[in-house]
Amino acid sequence: MSGSDAAAQLVPPKTTAPPPDTGQDAAYARGGLTLLMACGATFVAFLDVSVTYVAFPSLHKSFPDASLSALSWVVSSYTVVFAAVLAPAGRLADVMGRRALFLWSVAGFTLASGLCAIAPTVEFLVGMRVLQGISAAGMIPSALSLVLSSRPPEHRSSAIGLWGASSSAAAAVGPPLGGLLVDSFGWPSVFLINVPLGVMLVVASYRILPPRTGPAGRMPDLIGTLAVALGVGGVVAALTEGSSWGWTSPAFLGALLGGAVLLALALLRSRRHPAPAVEISLWRSRKFRVANIAFVLFGGSMYCWLLAAPLFATEIWGYSEVQAGLALAPGAVMSVIASVLAGRYARAHQRVAVVVGGILFAVQCGIWMIGLESKPDFLVIWLPATLIGGVGIGAVMTGLSSASATALPPRLFAAGAGLATTARQVGAALGTAAFAALMAVLGGESGKTLDGFRQVFVMCTVLAALAAVAALWLTDPKREAEH
Repeated sequence: MSGSDAAAQLVPPKTTAPPPDTGQDAAYARGGLTLLMACGATFVAFLDVSVTYVAFPSLHKSFPDASLSALSWVVSSYTVVFAAVLAPAGRLADVMGRRALFLWSVAGFTLASGLCAIAPTVEFLVGMRVLQGISAAGMIPSALSLVLSSRPPEHRSSAIGLWGASSSAAAAVGPPLGGLLVDSFGWPSVFLINVPLGVMLVVASYRILPPRTGPAGRMPDLIGTLAVALGVGGVVAALTEGSSWGWTSPAFLGALLGGAVLLALALLRSRRHPAPAVEISLWRSRKFRVANIAFVLFGGSMYCWLLAAPLFATEIWGYSEVQAGLALAPGAVMSVIASVLAGRYARAHQRVAVVVGGILFAVQCGIWMIGLESKPDFLVIWLPATLIGGVGIGAVMTGLSSASATALPPRLFAAGAGLATTARQVGAALGTAAFAALMAVLGGESGKTLDGFRQVFVMCTVLAALAAVAALWLTDPKREAEH
């Protein structure tokens, strides 16, 4: 060995300087707490939907002079505005910062909830429900994007499973909790319960969430953003209210066609604008595109079933609203469990989770279609089928959320989450419209017979099966890695 070689061995090797701190490590360190905040906001947003349905009869007693069509907007205004603002809100979160939009949205939701509880008129209540819907639309994509940005890629699917379980938990808790609150304290209590939860979320999130978790950028196109919101809102409003407006009425046709035209113009404008209202480039990913299609199909099946199931229990079996909610609770609990388990394994098996889940939910609807009779048969038919369907819902929703999320670049986490959730809500509107149309075709109130509900369950079965078929085109994660 030469002297120069010996000297070289005594010189310590050069080390590469660590990369500059971008704040990502800090975000990862707070991943568990960030997930907790996101799950809390998602739980509150979806809880508000289910408990309001239960409060509807009590609202009618408090506002006897209000028409049923006006009162229906207490429920519909939230869902319509929620769907309309999701995509623009997700785009905005990626620009102004996910933490900032999350905090403002939770604060707005909390304030609107308190004002709903003291509403002196139906018109004021509907206005505050609109504010709730806008705020909820900001909460959901910013919450999911915070979850995604606070976890390394290999842990995102399990986090999505837990995040998705929070909405399933809201579905499980909502009906019995809403019935208990309304029976004990009246309808204002279903809104007041959001206030302490919201205040705790705002305070905790302000202290826990990293100061900046989203990249800065240009504000999205204002004209395109308004066109998207009004377009989606028009389509969803037409589908949701078509049965009460009339399927050939000027209101229905105007809202549907006007919304479709505005959406088309917004998408055309987004193709050329440097800061588009809709990131249509995301749809170039086959995985994201297929996940959105499956969301629409399965959303239609699931929400149509969610409308039909409690109504079947009350109209055919004579259950009370609280009993109907409790009858659905086991399936919702199973959905929570399935969401968590699917989140652990869906990263490498997204397609399997959605296909199998869609088939399981179709099996449940098929069993109900064939097996349910006028005489209550909870233990033999209802309960086993509901448990199967709960597994299916948890697997599908987690699998699709995971598939769409893993197709997104980090800078567009919130925009993609907004688009995916919009697809789900459009499916919900389609399911609502299909249920109302089928009831009308079968004879309005007289359609609420055993045969009428069986026709509804046929449609739910077909849509769930189509969602499973569409999911066959989801890109396999292993193939993505190879390419």
